[in-house]
Amino acid sequence: MRRILFAFVLSLHLMLGVNAQHPTSPQTNSSSLSQESLLNDTLNFAQGHQDFKDLNFKQHESEFVRLIKEGQNPKILFIGCSDSRVVPELILNSRPGDVFVIRTAGNFVPPFLAQSADGVSATLQYAVEVLKIPHIVVCGHSNCGAIKGLFQDLDPNQLGLVRNWIKLGDEAKRLTLMVAKPSTPEKDIYTTAEEINVLVQLEHLLSFPFVKKGVDAGTIILHGWYFDIEKGNLLYYNTEKNRFIPLVESKKKKK
Repeated sequence: MRRILFAFVLSLHLMLGVNAQHPTSPQTNSSSLSQESLLNDTLNFAQGHQDFKDLNFKQHESEFVRLIKEGQNPKILFIGCSDSRVVPELILNSRPGDVFVIRTAGNFVPPFLAQSADGVSATLQYAVEVLKIPHIVVCGHSNCGAIKGLFQDLDPNQLGLVRNWIKLGDEAKRLTLMVAKPSTPEKDIYTTAEEINVLVQLEHLLSFPFVKKGVDAGTIILHGWYFDIEKGNLLYYNTEKNRFIPLVESKKKKK
């Protein structure tokens, strides 16, 4: 995995552009929401659920009943960002029971620690050793706030927990700055870091003994994906071309 990561970094040739300016720290919204606004939000949630009951649930009711009787048997573990614009089930047009999901800020995966009690590691172990999921995906995305945070000076008094968490992307930041030029546009720096981060987190996955064992045995396949929110395109990392290319191209090759 380390070889693949460095091959990708070496293959990056960022276009020249205007000097990137130092990003500013995120601003917190100091205005408080009104009680009326909060009530309206709650009513909208309730209406949304009612719509689900009247429409979506009826369409999938038999599937839910079957899943309760037979249990879940997902074929893919999707490790994605908590960003509300990245919805795995929507992106893959999947059905209930198809996708097992872990979502974290920045789609970061903490490296293996034997005595860890974090939810990511526990969910990963359950996916591999109990559900026997054969495909594990790490999916990054465009305009990722966590990745931008790597290049910003976050206030530890306001965002201390966030600051500590995104350290899991420090390697992606370091490798990005290695290939970036002084004239590289800020947007290109972020995109490059988002893509490199996918491979860094895949490397973190391989630090888990049960994941490494499955990969070596051929019972687990790791995938690196990248979702372009604006265009709706899903890309995958091609180890032969050392770059991300549209996932639909892999479908065309099988025909």
